[in-house]
Order: sequence, then structure tokens, then C-alpha cells
Amino acid sequence: MSKPVMSAHFESRVPSDVRLSQMKYAERKDKPEAVINVGIGNVSLPTNPAMQKRLFNLDAPESPFNKGVIRYTATGGFDETQEAFKNILKCEGFDTSNLHVTVTDGGSAAMELLILGVCGPSGTDEKPLMMIDPAYTNYISFAERLGRKTVTVKRHLNEDGKFSLPEIDKIEEVIKTHNPGALLIIPYDNPTGQLYDKETLKSLAELCVKYNMWLASDEAYRELFYVEGSELVSIWGITDEDVPGIEGRRISIETASKVWNACGLRIGAFITDNAEFSRRCTAEYTANLCANAIGQYIFGALAHETKEQIAEWCRNLREYYGNLIKKVSTDLKNLEPDLIVSSPDASIYTVVDVRNVVKPGFDAIEFCLYCAGEGAVDIDGVQTTLLIAPMKGFYDIEEGEKNPGSTQFRISYVETPENMYKVPELFVKLLRQYEATRNEK
Repeated sequence: MSKPVMSAHFESRVPSDVRLSQMKYAERKDKPEAVINVGIGNVSLPTNPAMQKRLFNLDAPESPFNKGVIRYTATGGFDETQEAFKNILKCEGFDTSNLHVTVTDGGSAAMELLILGVCGPSGTDEKPLMMIDPAYTNYISFAERLGRKTVTVKRHLNEDGKFSLPEIDKIEEVIKTHNPGALLIIPYDNPTGQLYDKETLKSLAELCVKYNMWLASDEAYRELFYVEGSELVSIWGITDEDVPGIEGRRISIETASKVWNACGLRIGAFITDNAEFSRRCTAEYTANLCANAIGQYIFGALAHETKEQIAEWCRNLREYYGNLIKKVSTDLKNLEPDLIVSSPDASIYTVVDVRNVVKPGFDAIEFCLYCAGEGAVDIDGVQTTLLIAPMKGFYDIEEGEKNPGSTQFRISYVETPENMYKVPELFVKLLRQYEATRNEK
């Protein structure tokens, strides 16, 4: 008897490299006493107090859910939830008077709307989405799912731990060759931790105007920067005064996940200063009906926070992550001086490159699977392993091209400080253990 046939797309699907370690560890029979998971940006800090108040009081008289009824919201989201996203930007000093918000199921749904809205027809090379590699791995997955193309310019991790942005003329050459529909940037970068300054944003905005592109920005980590004296930057701070013609072509992807410590809430937003684009965006999202209603209500609490409350929350987060990143990065270098360790100026990630430490033929994915499936070392008398993300999937690599991510890993600062402080010793010991097994083969 014949069996039903899956689509070619489904048959080609493999799990994201970022999730591979977790899946492998779940299958492991002889699990060690402890595991530290820094493979994904699954923030473990408590969410904002105003959001917590609603989370724990869904039956309050003012709650729309106090009678146990959970109805659809408008497709664009509750007015209050839209206002919460605007209020954050307003408190940060940006003009929100001409911004239009569509609330989505996390930043991921907003990204899919972006791809559908700026790229050419499915199955063609027309108007690809342009990114700066390495870039958040799911962008490529979303584009593949939707049948759209991506094109990239690449950054390189230097021996000093700094990622170098391509020269503007190199970026311009790629634009001329591929005619992208939009340039997508991450000013507080995932995965590299690189921080874009305002002059860099202006230069990229000028290219978007010159070649009639949309300027899209994933601003999930906007408040998380650690360079003393740096100013808060955003595409919403780049106006026609800075770059004539940029207004009306700006898009930001927002989320409750990172700065607001609510990954599982699955609330995000597509924000643009182009009214027609926003109308079409909401029209497209009617197929989804609406975003999570309870999540919208919880996040909506931020519509009523003051500038001082928003500033204090963000200041405390910067202090927490800044100190944590500095210590872990320093300890990694002290334990293994030949490691290349990025010096993140922003976001919640560090990139570690082992190219100067390992033998030829090393593969980051194989090491991650080893740690998840059989590796374990003694940390303070406890057999422990590490789940970490290989960087291979963060690069958009052409066939036959060498992938820099083969020797690179991303560390997410999502575990408790106590566990994060163990990561340097754990990583180095597991790497040495793994290399010893390769010597035996």
C-alpha cells in the first residue's frame, strides 16, 4: 500500500543547529549529575514587576479575563498593547507620533511578516532580504519556509575578539548585484554582541534611500549595551534630518522576550512609519486572527510605566549582564589564552572561536553533540556537561564556501550567575576531553 507523501519542503527540514544540543541531551540515557544550558537565549530572570502583577492576577476586576472568557482580540492587538510598545520607545526618547504597531506572536511572527512584505515572489531571486553575517539563524529558516531568498555580506571575527563590519562600498556592491528589498540589521547584535553606533546606522540608512530599500531593524536587545559613554541608538533615532528620505521606509521588530524577560509570553510587534505598509501588514496577519490575548494583556502593563521606571529597569539589566559577560569572557581567556573570545558591547551573547586551539578537521556541531550525548567533566565534585550553540547556522554559506562557524560557538547569558561562572572551566575541560577522543581515532 502506498504511503502519503510529505512535501519536498518538509522532507528537507532538519532541526535548527541552536536546538540540536537540547534534542540530543533529551535522548541521552546516562545523563550526568548536572547540565548547564547556554545554547539558546531563554532568559531566566523574572519579568518586569508591572507585568508580574497582571500575570498573577488574571482574575482581577479590571482584567478582561476575570470571568474565565478568552476571546480573540483585534488583529492588530489590544490598543493598550500597541501603546505599550510605543510607550517604551517614547520613554527612550524617540518620536512615536507616526508609528504604526501590529502586535504579533513573538518577534518571529513579525519577522515572517517582514519577509512577506519586502521580498519578491516566492520561488524567485527577486528582492531578497539582505543581512549582515553572522546573523540570527532563524532569519534564514523563515525565508526558506516562505520560499524567499536571502543575501549577505560577512563580518569576520578578528584575533582580538572584535567583529569587523564590512566597508560600506562592499555592502553597496552586494546591493547593486542582488537588488534586495530590504536591509535587515541588528544594532545590538545577536549573535556577535556587536554594537552599532549612530554613524554606522546613518551610513546604512543612506544606502537604503539611495537604492530604494526598506531599512529593517531587529531591536530585541535595544537597551542592552555596555560601552561606557555610548548613547541609545535605534532606527527610530534616524530621521529625515539625518538622512533625507529615510522616513516612511523604517521597520522595527520588537519583542517581550529579552529586555522584558518574557520569552515564553510570545508577544512581539511589527512597527513601521509607513501607514500603507502597516495596513497591508495587518491585512496579512488576519490569517493568524490575532496574537496571544493573555500575553498581550500582561505586556500591556508597560503602557502605564513612567520614563523613570523604564530607565531604572533597563539600567539594572545593563549592570547585571555587563558584569556577567565581563567575568565569563575574562575567565575563558585566562583558562585558555589561545581562545578567541568576543568582547560583546551589547546583547546577551559571547562568541568563542577555538580555531587556534583544536586540530584540523574540527566541527563545532560534532563537539556540541558530543557534549550533549556523552561528554561530562568534574566541576566542583559534580559530573557536569554543557549545552552550547554552534555558530555554523548563523552564516549564510554558499556551496563549497568555508563556514567560519565550524570553529565558533555562541554562549547565551541565560543561566544563574552561579552556573554562568562555571561555564569557562566547563567549556575548556570538555573541549580538551573531546580533542583527546579525536586523538584516539
